[in-house]
Amino acid sequence: MIDQPLRRRTFLEKCIVRGLLVGAAAVSQSHLLAVWEEAQAKARKPTPPEVLGPFFKKGAPHHVNLRVPREPGMPLRISGKILDSRGEPVHDARIDLWHADYRGVYDVLGYRYRSNLRLENAAEYAVETIMPGHYPSRPAQHVHYLITAPGCQPLVTQLYFATDPFFEGDPDGNYQKQGIVHNRECIRPVTLLDENTSPRSAVSFDLILEKA
Repeated sequence: MIDQPLRRRTFLEKCIVRGLLVGAAAVSQSHLLAVWEEAQAKARKPTPPEVLGPFFKKGAPHHVNLRVPREPGMPLRISGKILDSRGEPVHDARIDLWHADYRGVYDVLGYRYRSNLRLENAAEYAVETIMPGHYPSRPAQHVHYLITAPGCQPLVTQLYFATDPFFEGDPDGNYQKQGIVHNRECIRPVTLLDENTSPRSAVSFDLILEKA
């Protein structure tokens, strides 16, 4: 089997020889290849979109701790980076984030388990919340996102959890079950943290935005 990186490098070398890939200044072929491959290595596939759903609500406060005192539910930390498709940090993003409570019920009267994160000069986010519950019309646990940032296209997506019983231990084979999840990339592994107090879960979910 031919190694894919070698095939790509051979293809790029042919492009240089034929004048299809040239540098703005006089540079060697090896340097031109190195610059191109470095840029390609940093490139990131945009986060795929998912449906907005019926429970979005404007005006959520900026909260990084969404947990409700004494309310049941597995503690969950969600964190990630905001990047563009070139792999560069995106600053000043706004992230609307919302999900159901442990019973699978959304707060449509108030702002429980809802936040509008204003990142200012940061390109990373983190919230402390709980693992959302299931509900009949969308039986996969999920967290909704609506992201806007200067110079980037808005993104509506959702985060799902690889540990969800809905996927029956096989997200690759079952993610399209019942047409609930449209993109395997949105299903993320869950880390269980044992901090000698109570168990806490954590998920990393980077958000890759397309340039406007």
